[in-house]
Amino acid sequence: MSSLTPFFNPKGVAIIGASSNPNKLSFGIFSNLTQYGYQGGIYPINPNAKEILGLQCYPDVASIPGEVDLAVSVVSGGLTPDILKACGERGIRAVTIISGGFREVGEDGKSLEQRCLEIAHQYHMRLIGPNCVGTMDLHSGLNTTFIYGVPDKGGIGFISQSGAICGGIVDYVRSKHVGFSNFASLGNEADVTETDVIEYLATDPNTRVITVYAEGIQDGRRFLEVARRVSRTKPIVLLKAGKTNAGAKAVSSHTGSIAGSMAAYRAAFHQAGVIEVASVEELFDVALALDFQPRPSGNRTVIVTNSGGPAALASDSLAENGLVLGSLTPETQQAMRARLNPSAQVSNPVDMLGGAEPGDYRMALEMVLADPLVDAVVPILVPQALIKPEEVAHAVLDITRSTNKPVVTCFMGDRAVDGAREILHAGRVPMFTFPESVGRALGGLSTYQKWLERTPIDWPMSGRGLKKAVLPGLQQHLGQGSLGEKDTRPVFEAYDIPIVEGGFAKSADEAAQIAATINTAVVMKIVSPDILHKSDSGGIRLNLIGGESVRTAFKEMMEKVQSTHPEAHLEGVMIEKMAPKGVEVIVGMRRDPSFGPLLMFGLGGIYVELYTDVSFRVAPVSVDEAREMILDTKAGRLLTGFRGAAEADLDSVIDCIQKISRLSLDHPEIEEVEVNPLVVYPKGQGSVALDGRVILGGHA
Repeated sequence: MSSLTPFFNPKGVAIIGASSNPNKLSFGIFSNLTQYGYQGGIYPINPNAKEILGLQCYPDVASIPGEVDLAVSVVSGGLTPDILKACGERGIRAVTIISGGFREVGEDGKSLEQRCLEIAHQYHMRLIGPNCVGTMDLHSGLNTTFIYGVPDKGGIGFISQSGAICGGIVDYVRSKHVGFSNFASLGNEADVTETDVIEYLATDPNTRVITVYAEGIQDGRRFLEVARRVSRTKPIVLLKAGKTNAGAKAVSSHTGSIAGSMAAYRAAFHQAGVIEVASVEELFDVALALDFQPRPSGNRTVIVTNSGGPAALASDSLAENGLVLGSLTPETQQAMRARLNPSAQVSNPVDMLGGAEPGDYRMALEMVLADPLVDAVVPILVPQALIKPEEVAHAVLDITRSTNKPVVTCFMGDRAVDGAREILHAGRVPMFTFPESVGRALGGLSTYQKWLERTPIDWPMSGRGLKKAVLPGLQQHLGQGSLGEKDTRPVFEAYDIPIVEGGFAKSADEAAQIAATINTAVVMKIVSPDILHKSDSGGIRLNLIGGESVRTAFKEMMEKVQSTHPEAHLEGVMIEKMAPKGVEVIVGMRRDPSFGPLLMFGLGGIYVELYTDVSFRVAPVSVDEAREMILDTKAGRLLTGFRGAAEADLDSVIDCIQKISRLSLDHPEIEEVEVNPLVVYPKGQGSVALDGRVILGGHA
């Protein structure tokens, strides 16, 4: 049995701090626990009361006579450590802490939360919260929240780091006949995290879709590993708050969550098969479709409607979510034309006009769903005075029972279509109020199908770099900050990242000697820890040929850079072979506080900051993931032969990305790595790093 089972299906529940005062949250929790069919023991703990709602009160958890494996603490935060000790002594292994006053309020609260966690570990207890709303299981009848009402019973599991979001969602879905299996409000996540609950719901037989509202993910690498595995069997739909600086600040003040960069989150969601959505409404639009409908075999969609305006809006929504308006066979069109209003449109959208009756919907849907060119269907109804939406809903259900193609409906309106919604949802056909929702819903189904079609990739892959060869060189630079090209070259060499031929020179004579060894045109670059952008400071000279030109260039460069940057320490110069022209890209990594090494690829050279044409993935990456990462960018289009240009050596770029990935995993002391530019040559001719840098943290 999972250690989280008591939070959803316990044998007995103690409500610590239960009150008979209807104005207190603890009364609301206790009342909810007694009225939704929970069959286990219920034990209110209150030394000053004899009974609450007809159930005997107990002075403490030690005096509970029956089996109890879940405690819900509603006492003030300062009393919580003693409560946890008492629960531990009683043998209770799951505690939900509803109270606030912990990490979210500052350092004192953070210390209190840490003390609670230490006690939980001592007694092998799991904690949900603090600062949360509690949990529900619609199938066991458990409700330890103070939320008013419950949603219908169904297949959607919901995890939230915000308690208020839970209350709003319950109220939102109750009238829409959307069924849930579980609710879990996690608050500060002192112990149980969203990743733990995702892992639990993966094995819950009543949960078909997992939905998450997340403000921050503390252990990003574990989340990625678990979500990647779970999404192979159950879809995960996630809404991330804190996408902007203002949002991130609000998240931090709300829960004290650790928030990584959105680039890291988006990369991780993509790699784990998590379907990211942009709003609460979209979260449940997509979840409802995934719960009710089969996944499409393709993206060809047909709209069947009684109004052209909503069909146009739905068409836009479909296109925005990767779906297309499919064609119908001439036979299908001819058969519908013979039976519909002569003025009806029978291509796509199929517009049966305002007078369309339930029988017209039944006939048109039957023909469209039987068409081999159709992958999904969207029936749209705008209510008319003489047409009952409930009868159209029954017609839709009658036809969809015998198809394996997804059907997502839009019945516009509110009160007039409420009965139709109840009918359709009872028959497991999602109904939305507005046309914009259908594209999001079908887009979610299509996205999940594409994820399942991808070849599974083991994760995490172990690093296979040359750690011993590089580490001593890095150790001596810890605390130094940024390593320039001179000190970065040995790191790249150890990982077999191809670098341009060259060397470091402290004097004009040394520079001339290196140039003579290269025996072709060379480039000279200033070496200084105080100069980041060499070209902006006059620190690069190109096409130098012969020892005398190199000596002259050395003296001129030193004088010019010293005059423009008098505070800079000039170590010398790099003398490197002038590399042939190719496509310039950037390959890099920066370490995210939650997800670890975040790999970057994009258009390189001097324009990288101007165009910001970049894509990201969390290390490690497979060959397929690295290729996909490249092709996500405009730079990737250049490499594959844009407008007749020669195809570049994509495999060499993939190889470089994977080597940077291994370097990053091998050495956690590396905060950032950058190869810029990596010049990529035509297919079969490889690529070469012309410049690079490494930024180290303060310790290994």
